[in-house]
Parts: sequence; C-alpha cells; structure tokens
Amino acid sequence: MPIYAYRCEACGHARDVLQKMSDAPLTTCPACGAEQFAKQITAAGFQLKGSGWYATDFRGSSSGATSAAAPSPAPAAQSSPSTPPCGGSCACH
Repeated sequence: MPIYAYRCEACGHARDVLQKMSDAPLTTCPACGAEQFAKQITAAGFQLKGSGWYATDFRGSSSGATSAAAPSPAPAAQSSPSTPPCGGSCACH
C-alpha cells in the first residue's frame, strides 16, 4: 500500500498517510480543518506485508541456480570450525 505525503497550504501541517491507490485524496487538514490539505508530489513509499515474493523467493537454500553458478568453496573455507556470519545457508557457502 502506498504512503503519500500531504501538506496543508493554510497552516503548513505535513503528514504521511498510508492509503490504497483507489482511495480518494484527503482534502481536510487534521490540524486546522481547512480544505487545503493536498497530496505532494514525491517518490511514493510503500509497505510490504504478508508472505509475498520478497519473503519467499530469495532464501538461497533451495535455489537450483546456485549449484550451477559457482564451484564449491576452497577446502580452507570448509574446514573452518566456526559458523559463518550468514549461517551457511546462503549461496556463498
């Protein structure tokens, strides 16, 4: 859902509002009540929720592309007794 920046032309009150793209723009300022609350032109922000591609696709542990992309690591890296910072489940191990 996009996050839009609004600003009142009467009092200067500014606020970011989480709205659906299909929602009507706000016009009444919550601070002064004037009908001069307008959406500003900015780069739209957005919020990711749920279990979409960003949560499921880039895990690396079950990707078939990583096995053909690079050879196995050097023997010195495999013999390290400590756990790597990434946990060893990424494509670099």
